[in-house]
Amino acid sequence: MRRLTISLDNELADTFDRLVAERGYENRSEAIRDLLREELDRRRLQLRQAKYCVGVLTYVYNHHQRDLPRRLTDMQHRHHDVTVATLHAHLDHDDCIESVILRGPTAAVAAFADAVIAEKGVRHGEFRAIPADIGHGQHHAHQHLRPYT
Repeated sequence: MRRLTISLDNELADTFDRLVAERGYENRSEAIRDLLREELDRRRLQLRQAKYCVGVLTYVYNHHQRDLPRRLTDMQHRHHDVTVATLHAHLDHDDCIESVILRGPTAAVAAFADAVIAEKGVRHGEFRAIPADIGHGQHHAHQHLRPYT
């Protein structure tokens, strides 16, 4: 492990220390490592350097919307190659929230997430991707994806 030293003005350092405390980090180093990972991941995705990713798609929808639950389920079945699992919860008498774990080629995963979010009746859609690489290890009939950082 390498040690890096940085200098911050007092106001920025105080603000950062509050962030560290609010998020419950044990120390500044852990917080800085997370911030760096987040920025590196964002950059890999932005520059299209991440061939593969894992991610979570979360959205809210009204289950009374005409055929929407069926359409969403059909979309997941048509894209079973990138859909790993779905968590479904009822928010009230009308609204549901779903979180879908996705993995695979970044372009295919992002296209699926975009299509679900754009589906008529889906609200509050958000997709969070984590760049990954094909893991090294035992050879199986399926791929293992490992986050970069």
